[in-house]
This record gives sequence, C-alpha cells and structure tokens, in this order.
Amino acid sequence: MMFIFAVCSIFAPGIICRASRFLAWLCEPSCYHGRHRLNLERRMPGTSTAAVRQTLSVADAIAIVVGIVVGAGIFETPPLVASNTGSAFAAIAVWCLGGLLSFLGALCYAELATTYPDSGGIYYYIRRAFGDTPAFLLGWARLAVIQTGSIAMLGFVFGDYAAKLAPLGRHSSSIYAALAVVAITMVNIRGVQFGRWTQNLLTICKVAGLLAVVVAGLRMSPVATVAAAAAAPGPSHSRFGLMMVFVLLTYGGWQEAGFISAELKQVRRNMTLALMGSIGLITAIYLLVNLALLHGLGLRGVATANAVATELMRGSAGELGATLVSLLVMITALGSLQGTVFTGARTNFALGRDFPIFSRLSEWSASSQTPRASLAIQGAVALVLVAMGTATREGFKTMVEFTAPVFWFFILLSGMALIVLRRREPEIERPFRVPAYPFTPIVFIATSAYLLYASLAYTGLGAMAGVVVLLAGAAVLFASRLRQGFNNSRQPTVEEDS
Repeated sequence: MMFIFAVCSIFAPGIICRASRFLAWLCEPSCYHGRHRLNLERRMPGTSTAAVRQTLSVADAIAIVVGIVVGAGIFETPPLVASNTGSAFAAIAVWCLGGLLSFLGALCYAELATTYPDSGGIYYYIRRAFGDTPAFLLGWARLAVIQTGSIAMLGFVFGDYAAKLAPLGRHSSSIYAALAVVAITMVNIRGVQFGRWTQNLLTICKVAGLLAVVVAGLRMSPVATVAAAAAAPGPSHSRFGLMMVFVLLTYGGWQEAGFISAELKQVRRNMTLALMGSIGLITAIYLLVNLALLHGLGLRGVATANAVATELMRGSAGELGATLVSLLVMITALGSLQGTVFTGARTNFALGRDFPIFSRLSEWSASSQTPRASLAIQGAVALVLVAMGTATREGFKTMVEFTAPVFWFFILLSGMALIVLRRREPEIERPFRVPAYPFTPIVFIATSAYLLYASLAYTGLGAMAGVVVLLAGAAVLFASRLRQGFNNSRQPTVEEDS
C-alpha cells in the first residue's frame, strides 16, 4: 500500500498538470498562446487593485472564518452522524476525521492565499490556473446559488427560531429572514469597520454560547449514555459517504479566508496564522459540543433528537435553557450570515472586475472600503431566494443537495490549481509552502473528488438543479462573448496611409 501511494505521489502531479492543460484548452483553447497569456496577465489585477486597503488583523480574520463555519450545521449534523454510527467513539472519530481533512485543505489554501493575495480568493486561483471560463462559472455559481442560497438558508434558520420567540403571523419566519438579510447587508454597506465589529461581537457571543452548551452537557448525569450502548450498526460505505458530506459541509467555510487576503494586514505572514488558528478553534469547538451531547443525551438520544441542543439544555436548565438555546441559534445564524455576506461580495467584486457584463459589481467605495454595489445586488438576489423559499420550505436539506456538488467541484479545481501553479510558476516567491508536498495536496484532491462523487450519488434532482444553474452561466458567458465579438466586428477600421 505504501509503495502504491509513493508511486502515485510521484506521478500524480504530472497527471494533474496534463489534465489541467486539457481542461484549459477545452474551456479556452488559446489560453496558453503567448499573446493571449500576456493579455490574461494584464487582465488579472491581483493585489494591484489600488482601492482595496489592508485593514483586517489576524483576530478579525479568525473571527470571520469561525463566524462563517460555526453555523446551523453544528445543530443539524450530530443527529445524522449518531444515527449512522455504532458507538460514541465512532461518532467522535468521524468529527476528528473532518477536522483533519479540513486542516490539510487549509494548508493548501495557505500557500495559495499567501502567494496570490487577491479579493477573488478561490476565483482568482482557478482563473490563474485554468483561464476565464471556469473562473466565470465559479463566480456565477456563487452569485446565483452557492453564496446567496447560503445567505437565504441562514436567514431562514434565524427566522425559524425568532418566530418561536416572537411570532409575527403566518409568514413570521420569512419576514424575519428577509429582515436579517437586509440588516446584515446594510451593516456591510455602511463600511468594513462596522462589518468587522459586528462579526467579532457575534463570533464572541456564539463561541461563549456554545461553551455554555458544553458545560451544561458535561454537568448532566451520564446515565443516558450508558443506557444507549448500541444505537446502530457500523456504517456502510454509502452511509459513511453521506456522513462525510454533511460533516465536511459543517466544517466548510474556511475556504472563504482567501476572499479577504487582499484586505489582511501582512497577508504573507498572517494568512497562515489565521487559517491554522481558525481550523484549530473550530475543531476544538465541534469536538467539545459533540462530547457534551453524547455525555448528556447518549448516542441514541442524539440520534433521535429533533432539536438536539434544545433537548440538552431543557434537560439541564428546563424551559429557560431551551429559550437560551433558541437565542444562541439565532446569534449563530447571524454570525454565519455576516461572514457569508462579507466574503460573497468579494467574489462578486472580482467577477465584475474581470468581466464587462458584470462591471457594475466591481465598484469599490473608497470611503467605506466595501464593494457597495456588489453587496446590494447580492442582497437582492438573496431576498428573491427568501421569497422562493417561503413556498417550498425545505431549507437546510434542499440547499445541501443544491449546492454540494457544485461546491466540491470547484474545491477540487482549487486543489489542482496548487499543483498546476507550482509547476507553471516556479519562480514566484511562496512565503508558505505546503508541508509534505505533493502528499498533502493529493490527499486534499482525492478527498474533494470523493465528496463530489458522494454528493452526486446521494442528492439526485438537487444536484441536477445545480448543473442547470452552471449551464445557464455558461450560456450567459457565451452570449456575452458573441455580443463582444459582434460589437468588435462592427467597429470601423482605420487604414494606414501607404
């Protein structure tokens, strides 16, 4: 086995590079021609976007990443994991594996983000490695579904719990969701400082609340844990794949750190600290929360709970505890919503900067240090999705099915981009290099490929809807290029005097 892995580590980078060249040729055949490559570099501002200033500290970056990642998933995923494992030890092992794989991915992103700091994050890495078309499709997917869909989903999570505390009528949840989207969008439009302070406050409250849940769970009698020794048989391959899709989705969001790299102070040093610090903190929080849940409710209790944190706190502190958990979930949703709005607007800004059809998105306010137009349009799209979700209300599960395959496809490309850019641009200074190269990126790529397969195998129609959105983006890009070519052909030519 070790021999096979060693052989793969030697040949895999070359195979990935050849595959990437074919992908780039397929999407944009001329991208390796000298003249086009020069034009491509000229159209990649990178850190040369003068209006963007470095205003974020390491603590700000950690607060943003933790605020995005630690969201509604930690209240939704533990029952799914517990119902598909045969013991509490196996359940904790799954969460440890998720943290380890996320750490390996963060190492890869640390090299990309410190070598190529840009507001576009993963969009910029994919564009630099593979050309315009895959990058455009990523930007389109984040604007149309991935990021705006996550904003709407988090708005509904906030609305569901707010409606229980203060109902406003039949559509209470939708009203609260829309208000949350508008409020967080306006905070970010007001300025980067307001967004930063809001994120830091929400993240502190969120972590403090989760620690309170941990303390409450660990103080409860462990009798329930002993009484539920055999909740389920060991997981099959399909159940393991489904568990990892949800667990890594719950860990997902650390990739967003790349979108703030152009605004991070001393990015070539601080980005690595921010990524490693945030992943370590997130993993510790998740393990503590799951240990508390298993200790207080037992494996079977966690597996069968409808609202696992609420049941834990109700058993520990009565109805007051259940109310406090509702407030905690609301704060958690708002914290993730704030971070998602913040980083989503940066992708839209990069998309508008590089593609004239979305040039409106590239307007950057020097006074507020934010892409105000991008934030406003993103908020408007999210409100449309909130209105659509009012009728279907399949929130969490539907958005997982809709976004997971598209998400993991582009994460896979970003891992490949690391190897491609290492080989194509060896002369560029890399302040941080992935340890154990190429083993680390190969494991990350293999994990992403497996999760892409798992999300396609277990989602069905939801995955097809995501593919349809990508095809719509390809049609938009094709139409814009046709229009640009038509306009260029109609421009009069000036003949030189002989």
